[in-house]
Amino acid sequence: MCEDCLGLSRREFLKTLGIGAAAIGSGIFTVGEVFAKEQNLKFSTWHPPLSREVKTVWEPMMEEIKKRSKGDLAYTMYAGAALGKGPEHYDIVSRGLSDLGYFTATWTPGKFPLTDVLSLAVWVDGKDLAADIGNAVYERVLKDEFKDVVVLELNGCIQSFIWTKNKPVRRIEDLKGLKLRSPGGHQTNYIKALGAEPVFMPLGDVYMAMETGTVDGLVTCPPLVLAFKLYEVAKYGTILTFGCVSEGLVMNKKSYERLNEEQRKVIQETCKNPFKVTGGLTRDVYQQMMNEIPAKGVNLIEIPGGERKDWYERFQQVTRDWVSSLEAKGLPAKNAVIVMNEECKKRGVELVAFPPEYGK
Repeated sequence: MCEDCLGLSRREFLKTLGIGAAAIGSGIFTVGEVFAKEQNLKFSTWHPPLSREVKTVWEPMMEEIKKRSKGDLAYTMYAGAALGKGPEHYDIVSRGLSDLGYFTATWTPGKFPLTDVLSLAVWVDGKDLAADIGNAVYERVLKDEFKDVVVLELNGCIQSFIWTKNKPVRRIEDLKGLKLRSPGGHQTNYIKALGAEPVFMPLGDVYMAMETGTVDGLVTCPPLVLAFKLYEVAKYGTILTFGCVSEGLVMNKKSYERLNEEQRKVIQETCKNPFKVTGGLTRDVYQQMMNEIPAKGVNLIEIPGGERKDWYERFQQVTRDWVSSLEAKGLPAKNAVIVMNEECKKRGVELVAFPPEYGK
């Protein structure tokens, strides 16, 4: 061995041999390119850059990936729909415009038909819990809908409520004639079943629409009321779960395949439940958010238990209709609902849109 090589570790020496082989074989690699291990991962989300989602989940998650990979995996954050609008985020990742991204399945009707099961009306008060349920349902019944990406995490979001500008909603009758922004999916049919008119629009357009009276209110979860400052235009919040959207964290297949085994392990372990890893949007944080909203001037209205029963019976009929529609197309929707209910019950969660006869 040459004198200069004596100062190299075994690992460094083998790297040097690799450089020589690459250079001889192709004639195009520079020493810096071959030695470079670091990969810069692009992460895209429609959440606003200063939102709780970005600041307490996505940035800390990517920092954790960087830390666990010992700096091999760096990142660039593209928040606030910098690479495209909310409904485009699945395709942004699948086509390789971003390496990783957070997408909302419910915003692309018909593309992930069975995955709408995660957006059924359910009492989930933390994304950490939602991810545990969503991941379990994905493993059992939803894998076939995501063959062109690597699914890192899937969830049904945090329960959503009705938020209105001028008229408080305390009874079903109060909804008659109201135009409510819907996130899509089951929430659209829930709004119809209660006698209101659903209006689909991107969340970024809702503030102005409520301010001008284009819509009377919306159905969404508490974190997004805070993220988009909707508490400035929504003065009433009716607490009665509508479930929420189906969404999750995915990675481009080619980007994933470029990683070595150790790097893939870091990605999988960090992203399987990023809310647990970062402590962002967990059940504890949810309670904080529910305290923040009334402090910003929103009046929260609780629906009595007896009154809720009528609302939830209507939601259960929406489930029956949805199951019938998909079963007619050959999709195992009833089984998906049963699996969703089983995974909820394991975690002490009530799926209020579950038709009782499905459990017999």
